[in-house]
Amino acid sequence: MGSTKAKPENKNATIKEDAAVIENSVAKDSEMINDQPQFQAVGIIKGEVKFHDDEKKGISVIIGNKEYGIECSKRNYDARSGLKKEIEKTGKTTQRLIVYPKVMHFPKKEQPHRLWFQLVGFVRENHVIGIAEKLADNEFKLCGLWQFIPVCRQPCISIFLNFKQERLDYLKKSDEPATQARFMKANHIPVLWKDSPQRPFRYNPRGGKDQGHPYFVQIKAAFLPHRDAFGFMEQLGEPIEQAPKFIKLPKPGKAQSKKKSSDQPKINQQKKSKKLILKSQK
Repeated sequence: MGSTKAKPENKNATIKEDAAVIENSVAKDSEMINDQPQFQAVGIIKGEVKFHDDEKKGISVIIGNKEYGIECSKRNYDARSGLKKEIEKTGKTTQRLIVYPKVMHFPKKEQPHRLWFQLVGFVRENHVIGIAEKLADNEFKLCGLWQFIPVCRQPCISIFLNFKQERLDYLKKSDEPATQARFMKANHIPVLWKDSPQRPFRYNPRGGKDQGHPYFVQIKAAFLPHRDAFGFMEQLGEPIEQAPKFIKLPKPGKAQSKKKSSDQPKINQQKKSKKLILKSQK
């Protein structure tokens, strides 16, 4: 009995250790010190922080008249713990949080999307460094593909997982679809940008293959609580046709015989006139 229990425990431990490689490298993507274009969505929110007794609710923040959930991964437990100690020490519940925006869309267009945030860190009053020096309250850096998606009326900046070999190696050996989906699922962030230099790409399912592709944009945007969306402020770089390499979830294969190959992560890299999709090979 002891040996049968040891195997799944060791496997789970390995999965957690490998997942940490992905999570830690994703966290580094939020740093604004890299001059190379990369997919990114990170910002500063300021509001009243609440720690709930109910573990399912966890943490929330009130911005304006709206309350938003704050997701905390195990990787960011130190940030959560430090934030709680900071509030207990200073007595100030209004804090500046460094966060990733998270958006969930639903199949029906008339059903509003849901928005929450993932905690990355917080900003102490006398220790303003890094991203906190470049972004004011409720400002975000958004870098991704400028396009419409079928389940949202507003155009979105789509954030994909930046390609790194260590990530691909982990995802290729993972046999858990839920784990793959967790890291590779795109984050589609609604953005109000009327005078964008490039129109957001809209795919026509009845059109041909040569419909073009979305441009990669890099902007600073303001969080708009009354719209649960983001409003354009300024460009951080000109729109470009060739997006950085990224990893995405493939579309599920229709035939059962193709299921195994279609479950593998894909590497996407846009060229000037077409999108090149390469399947990762074991």
